[in-house]
Amino acid sequence: MAHDFSDDPGVQWMLAWQAGDEAAFDALVARYSSQVYALLTRFLGRRPGREDLVQEVFLRVLRARDRYQPTARFSTYLYRITFNLAVNETQRVTGAGVLSLDQPVGSADGSALLGDLQPGDDPEPSDELERDDVVSAVRAAIARLPENQRMALILAKYHDTPYAEIADVLGSSEKAIKSLIHRARESLREWLAPFLRQGELS
Repeated sequence: MAHDFSDDPGVQWMLAWQAGDEAAFDALVARYSSQVYALLTRFLGRRPGREDLVQEVFLRVLRARDRYQPTARFSTYLYRITFNLAVNETQRVTGAGVLSLDQPVGSADGSALLGDLQPGDDPEPSDELERDDVVSAVRAAIARLPENQRMALILAKYHDTPYAEIADVLGSSEKAIKSLIHRARESLREWLAPFLRQGELS
């Protein structure tokens, strides 16, 4: 099946770079490094060494120059590399397994809850400390999610990535991604319900 990525600047830069345009790789780094850094920060938290991981992501792109094929949007290709590196980093640092969350809780999908992490919120000064507590609590809860759930949720919520592309990133199906995100939101809602009942939902 042929793919048309003529509207995808990343794919076009990769193909130009393959064809010998060395400046195209610089354009890729300039365009996408901040997205990679943001994704790593949301997935790993504010741990040191994220800049090194961004460099490693683009080193992997560099090494794949000759074998690159445009079978997905460039962001999907890049996020797949980023996810694999982030999982490796998590396992290297913690050496621990992830929490299993197979039991659904409640019927709400947690969409309103996750709205607390939207950038650009402008709370009243009197609400700032409470809002910071909410954001910190949601970040901590997201960090507890299994890696696939966490990445799926982050890509959907913060990077506006369609489910079909998230499926490509995680090597899964669109139906499975919908289920992952649903379970992730239910888990967050369960963990944060006592905290939110004290303030945000009162």
